[in-house]
Amino acid sequence: MEEVLITGLGAVSHLGSGADALWHGLMRARSRPERAADPHARMDVPLMYSVPGTPDPDGPAEGPSTAARFAVEAARQALADSALGEVAPERVAVVIGTGMGDATLHERWRAEGHSPDGEWAPVFSVASSLGEWLGAEGPNTSISNACAASGFGISAAAELIRTGAADVVLAGGAEAYSRVALACFNRLGAVDPERCRPFDANRRGTVFGEGAGVLVLESAAHAAARRAPRVYARLAGEGWSCDAHHATAPEPGGTQIVRAMREALERAGAGPGEIGCVVPHGTGTELNDAVESRALHEVLGAAAGRTPLYSLKALVGHTGGAAASLAAVAAALVLHHRTVPPNRPVEERDPDCDVLLPVEPAPLRGSFALVNAYAFGGNNVSLVLQEARA
Repeated sequence: MEEVLITGLGAVSHLGSGADALWHGLMRARSRPERAADPHARMDVPLMYSVPGTPDPDGPAEGPSTAARFAVEAARQALADSALGEVAPERVAVVIGTGMGDATLHERWRAEGHSPDGEWAPVFSVASSLGEWLGAEGPNTSISNACAASGFGISAAAELIRTGAADVVLAGGAEAYSRVALACFNRLGAVDPERCRPFDANRRGTVFGEGAGVLVLESAAHAAARRAPRVYARLAGEGWSCDAHHATAPEPGGTQIVRAMREALERAGAGPGEIGCVVPHGTGTELNDAVESRALHEVLGAAAGRTPLYSLKALVGHTGGAAASLAAVAAALVLHHRTVPPNRPVEERDPDCDVLLPVEPAPLRGSFALVNAYAFGGNNVSLVLQEARA
């Protein structure tokens, strides 16, 4: 079966624009959310990890949405990073995961009493905007199963390569501020009034973030034929599952979360002791963090106590449908630099979250990285990335 390689990275987040900006931000381990730049965010906790310079949500509505602009910018970076060159348009595909998509435009149009002509879907328009910009004539699709969307999207993109449907896929996710989404989480009482604090005993919910992560995925044969200047990692394995337990809460036993991780590791040919880093879902919500912590111990066994986690959401917030793609970009950078960045320190350890969160940079021990993403409806996905072979 054709190997799937990651040859380019692009990232837009609260830490800045570009994979280098993301990496430097991870190494600094400092960030803080601010009030959403929305005068109509009349809710108890209007906090966001916004992308610097994000336009006013009530500004001009013409042109692509903010989410689409994030996706195109991250894709532009990833393409430049990969030095891809000319590829037959029919051999290039696009897969973008997003939870809310262009919802801010939709919210405004509904409030103003009008909408664009014809049928319009706020989710697929992000992928179509990227496909149009890129001129991709292969499969062009969007996946929108909430906060696991881009993880499932990256998995689907890999299958397009393995089955021969595409040589190159721009895969990832994008998410922008949505007044409706933030208001709904406020009504659920699921927004932390201070910051996103995964695995902290005093965590009180999550805090949303904006951003996009895009990866250039290509077949090993295609990368070799064009002499790709670098390979960040191999996408070695993926695992999918569904709890079918509750609309918003994970199944407390973590049975299907364990299943997704084990399937991803098995497909990658990775043993528990070979995992050098885990980028967890780690949202900062009470049940999610505890269930994931227990599931990691079940999957990794004796290796769990010495396998470092990198808590990405503590710095960029919960970027919804883009969360798994930004986590995959971070994991690829960890493998590339052979370094686990320092975590933002947890103020008070939760005894129900017995995980290793080093606060100093550490050399990577192990050639694989595990990425987890979970979503409403019990949708679970795990990805395993492997260090690029010489």
